[in-house]
Amino acid sequence: MAIVLDRRITPRGEVVLRREGAALQVIANGVFLMSTAGGGASERLLVRAALRGLRAPMHVLIGGLGAGFSLVEAVRHPAVRRVTVVEVEKAIIDWHRTYFRQVTAAAIDDPRVKVVHADLVDWLDDAAGTVDAVCLDADNGPDWTVVPRNAQLYGDAGLRTLSSVITPDGALSVWSAAAAEEFEQRLRRHFGVVEIHTVVVQRGEPDHVYVARRSHGNCM
Repeated sequence: MAIVLDRRITPRGEVVLRREGAALQVIANGVFLMSTAGGGASERLLVRAALRGLRAPMHVLIGGLGAGFSLVEAVRHPAVRRVTVVEVEKAIIDWHRTYFRQVTAAAIDDPRVKVVHADLVDWLDDAAGTVDAVCLDADNGPDWTVVPRNAQLYGDAGLRTLSSVITPDGALSVWSAAAAEEFEQRLRRHFGVVEIHTVVVQRGEPDHVYVARRSHGNCM
């Protein structure tokens, strides 16, 4: 039986933190978003795959704090010198300073980490060319956004903006709860090189992690 630990009303609707057994879960407007059950294998892969082959020192941008597994993976990497986390829901930031601390070993307090309370769509406008890896986990995937506005991130205009944020040899990784074939094709147009990683999960369809890098001469 799930126990509600906190409930907040935000400009985007209701967000709820609950505990079921040992797992913490976040629900937004009745839609299941995240859980600490299972250890976040695909969320960790989101960062690990993006950082593979990049030069040190690295600045990592994590779009969406989530259960914190991507943040934990970023601060574990010895070549990471700076991590910026952009999270639109203040409630989730607050919960990481309380309920999630034991799950993430208080990664939010690492001196390399800066947590920004902002809408990622807006924040990206001032970040051109400053990030080596963008790790995007703000939704359940390109085809299943938490709020309609987030769809901008996955369209052509959003991918152009994301590309402008990333350094020339950097990478973009995107988490999805299901395959997103049209999004994959857009990624290939904007970046050239796309890797697709799948992680088996209990619910059925595997999690997908899309990792995009620029091919030689691709500067869209």
